[in-house]
Amino acid sequence: MLRSVLSLFLKGLPVQTVNAHCDGPCGVYDPASARVAAEAVLSMTKKLIALEPPQNNDPAAWATYNNTFSRFVAIKEEQAKEAKTELLILWTDYFKPEHLATFPDLHNTFWQAAKLCSACKVNIDQSKAEELMQSVEKIHKMFWQSKGRTDPWITAS
Repeated sequence: MLRSVLSLFLKGLPVQTVNAHCDGPCGVYDPASARVAAEAVLSMTKKLIALEPPQNNDPAAWATYNNTFSRFVAIKEEQAKEAKTELLILWTDYFKPEHLATFPDLHNTFWQAAKLCSACKVNIDQSKAEELMQSVEKIHKMFWQSKGRTDPWITAS
């Protein structure tokens, strides 16, 4: 009963048209989250490359190695997925057609960065992880230039 009365009341109110650039009109964008995730990918890749397997058949040593290896891989893949998600949000929600005049390679830059995220998920390749960081840095510079700012590129590691 109350629901029906409330529904009728709400239907009688004037409707205001609103516009938003994404599902939630927060307006908060920053490539920093993509940088942090890409840095984690690079860090985990380096740790995986440096990880030495046991030189004997000690089951406990192999269990420790396998556990560490699988944890590093899981983190690397999770962070590559996070970096890709953050980059796609910037590409599809923040950047607009008018940005193409300033950044004619915008689409290719983001597409290549997304492809690098995928490559980092399926491989243990330090050069790909470093390329991803370079792509995220380029996107960082494009983003802040689009806002009329020159925020410095600072990494955590």
